[in-house]
Amino acid sequence: MNFLFIVQGEGRGHMTQAIAFDKLLETNGHRLVGVILGKSKRRAVPEFFEREISAPIYLIDSPNFETDGNQKKVSIRKTILKNSLKLKTFHKSLRAIDQIVEAKNPDVILNFYDLLGGLYNFIYRPKAKFWVIGHQYLIDHPSFQFAPNRPFDKFLFRLNTALTSLGADERLALSFLPQIRYANQNLRVVPPLLRPEVKLLDSKQGDFYLAYMVNPGYAEEVIYFAEANPHLQIKAYWDKKEAAETEFPLSNLSFHRVHDKNFLQDMANCKGLVCTAGFESVCEAKYLGKPVMMIPVAGQYEQACNALDAEASGVGITSENFDFAKLESLQKKDAEASLLYKNWVDFWPMVFREMSLEAFAQEQEGQSIFPQESIPALG
Repeated sequence: MNFLFIVQGEGRGHMTQAIAFDKLLETNGHRLVGVILGKSKRRAVPEFFEREISAPIYLIDSPNFETDGNQKKVSIRKTILKNSLKLKTFHKSLRAIDQIVEAKNPDVILNFYDLLGGLYNFIYRPKAKFWVIGHQYLIDHPSFQFAPNRPFDKFLFRLNTALTSLGADERLALSFLPQIRYANQNLRVVPPLLRPEVKLLDSKQGDFYLAYMVNPGYAEEVIYFAEANPHLQIKAYWDKKEAAETEFPLSNLSFHRVHDKNFLQDMANCKGLVCTAGFESVCEAKYLGKPVMMIPVAGQYEQACNALDAEASGVGITSENFDFAKLESLQKKDAEASLLYKNWVDFWPMVFREMSLEAFAQEQEGQSIFPQESIPALG
């Protein structure tokens, strides 16, 4: 089958998932014919994405979060207002997506949580199958925990997730752990989607902590902590567009522009990871057996939910600030739990084969099939 990706450009998790899925297609005899990437003025397209993806990349204007003046907290009001003023631009983006789809003629459009991807499928009704993938789709599973006492944020989160998946034939919910699948749900729970390079790394414990922040405003917190704790060595990666490749604000602290290979190598050699509460980096650290502490981005309800899910799954702990000392006392996870997690992650080839067979069966018979038997159990 020929696949076309639509990828949200906010953060880096969706991009690394797209790279991993591209490798999965290649090893299973399918082909990626193009990638439509939502761009943002705040961020440059990372070099590693252009290098690793095997198909042409087409940039479009797509909705993005807006932050406060300190580039730290997500401002929902500002996000809604600024994106509302770009409706004409987004309409042009939808037409551009349609032109690319017509030219590439894919069998499957796979949307990595981009809002315009769902709207395109709903409005233009392409003949290709429409699949969506992301940890966010796990919100429709009965076991999912929402962050409490924020009803409006919860409503917006659910609404955005629904809009990204309008009319989807497959909704792939990335999950830290296997979940029971219910026959009446149009939802398939799947393992974390990790790049092949992660599985080849030799994990060791070095003398430094690793940090990653999706918004550069958190740098002040990291600097403050490093200054108060000069005995701790910290390597921090950020997504600051105008920053130098490496900066040394303190003797025990360095800031690095996002680089896929360097970041993964540092993750394999660090004492532990401190990061904002995304999904992909946390999964990579878990696979490498590293302690993880998550700081949900202020104002981003999705990250508050991610942190709750990660804690409930035994993946890491949550903090309100970059207090690296909390990792000092975090016990290393037991070997059995690590093995079960790796088995779940490594289950992707079988999951994909099932999806491919079901897609073929649906074409032939016009009905959905939901096999359950092959999902591994956790203890």
